[in-house]
Amino acid sequence: MKTSRRDFLKTSLAATATTATLTTGLTASAATKPSAAARDYCEVRAYRLKPGALAALLDTYLAQALIPALNARGLSAVGVFNEIEVDKKAGTSKPKVGTAEAPASVWVLITHPTLESFVNVSADLNTDAKVQAAGAAYLNVPKATPAFDRVDTWLLRAFAGFPRTQVPAFSKTKTPTRIFEMRDYESHSEERALSKMAMFDNGEIDVMKDLGMSPVFFGQAIAGPNLPHLRYITCAADLATHLANWKKFGSHPTWMKMKDDPQYKNNTSKNTARFLVPTSYSQL
Repeated sequence: MKTSRRDFLKTSLAATATTATLTTGLTASAATKPSAAARDYCEVRAYRLKPGALAALLDTYLAQALIPALNARGLSAVGVFNEIEVDKKAGTSKPKVGTAEAPASVWVLITHPTLESFVNVSADLNTDAKVQAAGAAYLNVPKATPAFDRVDTWLLRAFAGFPRTQVPAFSKTKTPTRIFEMRDYESHSEERALSKMAMFDNGEIDVMKDLGMSPVFFGQAIAGPNLPHLRYITCAADLATHLANWKKFGSHPTWMKMKDDPQYKNNTSKNTARFLVPTSYSQL
């Protein structure tokens, strides 16, 4: 049986179109689902509160509007924290009081499986009718009495050595004494910032795991203030355990060897540590 040139072209074009449609469909699907080797994107927000601000207004919005909307979009384990001051020698803590120059902050940690999730949720969440209803008092607050001074946001990409945010067992059971410590390591150059990241991937993270320091995430800051830097959170069921774990870290042989390794020299210019306690409605 002979095939005319016209029939051949029609068949070829139809096959090409079908292949293109299937390929496009696969590509679109792959773009919305993280691969096995994908890393989380961690969004860290700091709601800066002016002295005298009504903290309950923000708490109600976060607990009744933001977190339920994030959960409905498949984003779980949302952390909300208040800062505390810790006396390491005495092993005690107290709430951190903000001032006009240094406002108190409410910290929020949101984990996204893809970059698209961060973009879409950040841009559209407050247009959701349910969010607008549950968060009406916060969203429509009068100019004279704002819920916050400003909101700072950082976007961090999880380290290769710790690609997924992890929730410790005592967070799942909401142990009331649990405590978190968030650290920022700034570097004087972008190359040295990469060196500090490599230091974690090549041994520091494993030391923390071995010592039971319950790391939650490690992230490279790719957008936000004070770049370049990395940020991570460790935690424990109580303050005494957390402080004891850090003491053990300082004398761990792997860390002792790494800190003197020339390839990691001068890779940190500033280390900022913040102690955090979860709110009653935090999911971490």
